Amino acid sequence: MGRTLKRTAAFTALARSLAAGARGGPSLGTRLAALPRMIRATARGEYDGGLRLAMMTAATVYVVSPVDLVPELFLTVLGLVDDAVMVTWLAGSVLSETERFLEWEARRGSVIPGHVTL
Repeated sequence: MGRTLKRTAAFTALARSLAAGARGGPSLGTRLAALPRMIRATARGEYDGGLRLAMMTAATVYVVSPVDLVPELFLTVLGLVDDAVMVTWLAGSVLSETERFLEWEARRGSVIPGHVTL
């Protein structure tokens, strides 16, 4: 049941992010351009996306690795379905996390150094 909820959340995030882009949210190009900045900010400890980036990296490695060929060889259709689910989750996660990062970046840019905000 836990996996189903996580997959549902990923699909929901993907649908929400695509709808946000259609309604004037950040474009796909803006989101993809934010990825290197998000990685740098996370590596410097400024942004709290470490675990999410690690999970997205692991998903990417799984999809492109030769280890992923094993399910395709023995389970054919089911092996391809796991890839489709993983790629969909990854797309939703990237869209969701880049939107979160862009919002964090905008809030950070509006903070005046030396002033405490409540």
